[in-house]
Amino acid sequence: MAGMKDQMAMVMKLKKAQKELAKEVVEVEAGDGAVVIQINGEMKIVDVKLDSELIDFDNISELEGWIKAAVRDGLKEAQEVAAEKMKPLMGGLGSLGL
Repeated sequence: MAGMKDQMAMVMKLKKAQKELAKEVVEVEAGDGAVVIQINGEMKIVDVKLDSELIDFDNISELEGWIKAAVRDGLKEAQEVAAEKMKPLMGGLGSLGL
C-alpha cells in the first residue's frame, strides 16, 4: 500500500504546483512599450495594455506585429517558468505509470 500513498502524495504535489503556476505571471512588451502582455504559468493571458501615444493607428499592421511578438515571447517565457516549476515533480511521474 505504500505505492498508493506515494501516488496520492505525488498527485497532491502536482495539483499544488498547478495552482502556483496560475499565480506566476510574466510580462513582455513590444514596440518599446506600445504593447504589454501578461501571461501566467497556465498559458492564459492575464492582461493586455496598449499605449495609444506609442501606436500609429494609420499603421495597424505594425500594431498587429507587436501584439503577435508580445504573445509569442510571453508564451515562451511562461512555458519556461512552468517547465522550471514542474521539473522537480517530473521524476516522480514515472512511478505513476503516466
